[in-house]
Amino acid sequence: MRGDLARLRLVTLTGPGGSGKTRLAEHAAAADPEPGWLVELARLDNPAAVPGAVLSALGLRESTLVAREKAPADDPAAQLVEHCANRRLLLVLDNCEHVIDAAAQLAEELLAHCPGVRILATSREPLGIPGETVRPLGPLPPDPAHRLFADRATAVRPGFAPADDPAAVAEICARLDGLPLAIELAAARLNLLTPRQIADRLDDRFRLLTGGARTVLPRQQTLRAVVDWSWDLLDEKERTVLRRLSVFAGGCDLPAAEAVCADPGTPGTPAAPGTPATPAAPDVLDVLGSLVDKSLVVAAPGPDADTGMRYHLLETIHEYAAERAAAHPADRAAAAHRHAAHFLALAEEAEPLLRGAGQLPWIRRVETELDNLRAALLHTTRTASVETGQRLALALGWFWWLRNYRSEGAEWTARIWETHPVEPPEGTPEYWRSMSLRMLHVFLVADGNAPGSLRTPENIAVGERIRRVFRSGGPESSRFPGILWPMTSLLTGNALDSRDFRDGLDESVENCRRHGRDWELGVTLMLRTHIGIDTTGGLSSVDADLAELHEIADRVGDRWTRSQVASAAGEVALSRGRYEWARSEYEECLRLAREVGAHMETPFVIARIAEAAFCSGDFAGAEQLLTEAAREADRHGGTPEISAYGGMLTALLALVRGDLARARAEWELARAAAANMSGPPQLAAGLGNIDAVLTAREQGPRAGLAKLAPALATAVAAHCAERVLASLADNAAALLAAAGRPAEAVRVLAAATAWRAGHPRSVAEQAAVGGLPDETRAVLGADRYAAEAAAGAELSPPEVAALVTEATRTAPVTGS
Repeated sequence: MRGDLARLRLVTLTGPGGSGKTRLAEHAAAADPEPGWLVELARLDNPAAVPGAVLSALGLRESTLVAREKAPADDPAAQLVEHCANRRLLLVLDNCEHVIDAAAQLAEELLAHCPGVRILATSREPLGIPGETVRPLGPLPPDPAHRLFADRATAVRPGFAPADDPAAVAEICARLDGLPLAIELAAARLNLLTPRQIADRLDDRFRLLTGGARTVLPRQQTLRAVVDWSWDLLDEKERTVLRRLSVFAGGCDLPAAEAVCADPGTPGTPAAPGTPATPAAPDVLDVLGSLVDKSLVVAAPGPDADTGMRYHLLETIHEYAAERAAAHPADRAAAAHRHAAHFLALAEEAEPLLRGAGQLPWIRRVETELDNLRAALLHTTRTASVETGQRLALALGWFWWLRNYRSEGAEWTARIWETHPVEPPEGTPEYWRSMSLRMLHVFLVADGNAPGSLRTPENIAVGERIRRVFRSGGPESSRFPGILWPMTSLLTGNALDSRDFRDGLDESVENCRRHGRDWELGVTLMLRTHIGIDTTGGLSSVDADLAELHEIADRVGDRWTRSQVASAAGEVALSRGRYEWARSEYEECLRLAREVGAHMETPFVIARIAEAAFCSGDFAGAEQLLTEAAREADRHGGTPEISAYGGMLTALLALVRGDLARARAEWELARAAAANMSGPPQLAAGLGNIDAVLTAREQGPRAGLAKLAPALATAVAAHCAERVLASLADNAAALLAAAGRPAEAVRVLAAATAWRAGHPRSVAEQAAVGGLPDETRAVLGADRYAAEAAAGAELSPPEVAALVTEATRTAPVTGS
């Protein structure tokens, strides 16, 4: 500021009421080497009195000037020009907004004829004359705002310490937009309330903040008076636009402002919900610019270079404008209707683009407008605008899932359904919207819920209804979210690994081939691939689907699809013992997931990389990656999935290192997390496997077998992949051998080896059973060993599960 005054002839400080312009101007003038004169214009009610006010501030009496300068006595502006023509001085014209034209005219005349005069003006808006340099004063940053509150607070309550409740002080300063006068008025309330009580009452800030000093102008004694002063200076068009801007939440861009703030019936007003706006009436842009100039609307660049400027109201101005809008209910309702229509059109335009190569700017755009989209959804529920609400929710469904707004999306879909629970006639567009909304709700609530928690009688009936409707096929079943109808197994009680679920996926894939697009076909193929990898006998069938998925991902360009294809490829590699390849695929998955902002998936992918490192014998790397996965999960709110899966791997790592106490503690945490989610059966199998080995270490092999036998039987019944079953069987073989049952141990180990189909064991698995062949051969002899191994290689998973169960409960077991 000091540099500006030294080299510029006219500087105008602009900002909203209570922004501290006067205080800053006085400080700057006091530091200036030239003589400074403060001209207070706030009390003037006649613009013609501006030159006279400057004369009075300079201490000049009109009669003296007339006698000395021979200027006409009835022209104070001319007298000022003559007086200042050969002098060097600084004039501070304070609070020009209500006499802006007169102040601008006088300033221009003085600057034109008095080369030694410099002017520092304060105003809600610029003077608008040549040579003016505008310095907008935004809200105080947090630290200065906190210091101002503390300074004013100690004057009201001696001994006040902001450190006693820093959160409340920070909330007060933030919600009052860093406006100095508002902060001072809030601090004055400490004679009656605590900081927390003040913060909690800021929703009624205009009634709360009324304690200004009696010596200041009346318009500065209450917060309402400050804003009233600005409102009274607006013309009717400006007031109308400002009222209508209050329907926005989180600001808006120019097209949105034009669509919502234009007069009904003028260009820029949609005719019906979802109808894109035509070019707006030009005066909306002009009025918006005027409100920006008057510091009632804040303009700032949007998040992307190509999105243009964004406009928002400070919270105090927003609340005031909303109050004024409430006094015009019909106009406010019409503005809210246009607001919902505009953001419905935006959401429906964005919906397919969120899943393509150009998705990143669209994801950012929807994220930027999220508060407005929420406001539009709220409007539809309050006004029972069923079609608009359904369309808006369906357009946002994938965004909610991808960006982890799943719980919020589930709440919105439920609220929208509740506004119109009656099912429309079959086959109508309303019917398909209604059923798609139900399917979307199931998809969103399925994530992170405990097993069985969704299986209420009502939900089971809903799931069966959705399943019947979408299983019939056709175009509606080939679109998101209809493509996900096989997931209703979560509601009906059929496990996701069941034959019915897998048949449903096959049907959904074929329907998408007939009626769908690449992205939808990719999703159904991806679900089928993941199920195949995790299912007994499925690994050999996934290569064709995976090859097609690579082609689809390249065509679509969607980073989420590409990340999921890399994840599936990583799972295949892990299942086949190709651990470095698996790690490379998972790292590509992680890169793409981060790029698209799928934050809830990234910790799980990091844990999969840790699993690949663990399997290859890189235990130190696995530990570092698991720590990173936990940090990543905490950063984004945590999930039961990563707690369960990451905890299982951490327990396994501790077990391999011989740290039984930590292994048991991590296992307990993982088990508790798994109880709060609908986890896959391989997770339960992994936890059961660790529990059995730990129990054997703690209590002996018989106790371990008692845990392992049911875990194996459950995994077999759930059709877990051979890799999972083989790991359980490996440990069963080791425990059988330790329990003095070498023949059964050889058979079970041979069966596990056969199920692996030539794929190698992990480093830890090999270490667990590596000595078993020699030990059992020494006990049984070479011929008996060979016979048992040959017999075991022919055993199926159910037969091995039965063998282990029978060995556990029959003949005496030694070593326990």
